[in-house]
Amino acid sequence: MDAKSDIKLYDSVTAKRSGKDSDEPLFHIGQKVRLLEDIVNDGTYPHAPIGTLMMPKESIGYVKTMGEFLQVIRVYEVHFLGGEPVEIVGCREHELEAMEEYVDSIQEERDFIEAHRKRMQALHTKNKS
Repeated sequence: MDAKSDIKLYDSVTAKRSGKDSDEPLFHIGQKVRLLEDIVNDGTYPHAPIGTLMMPKESIGYVKTMGEFLQVIRVYEVHFLGGEPVEIVGCREHELEAMEEYVDSIQEERDFIEAHRKRMQALHTKNKS
């Protein structure tokens, strides 16, 4: 069996999940993630032959952005520091594992501001009386 026959091409027939991904993303921008399997060029990266190892299993990276392929498959753009031959790879949800809990810093800031406003309003009301 030659090495080329072991190459997995991801399309609607061979993908582990070809239907629509869940409505809510599993990972968020800035979240630290680990690869659960090797990522090889399936033909979507034009500067390397099909089958080239793009990022090895267990690599650690950060979600940079997310988008959709064919409007049904969520793809995460993950930045792996010091990666060879590339640092940024498109990954599917089943290829990633969260390394840390996601913290919505915008919601945290909103909660802080809301609590601060309530304290200031209570202080203002107390000083009025």
